[in-house]
Amino acid sequence: MTSFPTSQPKRLARSEDRWIGGVAGGLANYFGLDPALVRVLFVASLLLPGPQVLIYVILWFVMPNSGA
Repeated sequence: MTSFPTSQPKRLARSEDRWIGGVAGGLANYFGLDPALVRVLFVASLLLPGPQVLIYVILWFVMPNSGA
């Protein structure tokens, strides 16, 4: 059986597979990555200077729930 691509575009939304807000899971779903990898990369990025936590919190409020 042949499967055809859906006509709906990919949507960036928070994941139901959530640890803290579902942002990492949502980003992983959108980019086709493993959620654990995205979480590990985020935690590793905390060793670098920058606004990572602020960006995470902003995405938490801006990204809709996946069920919405």
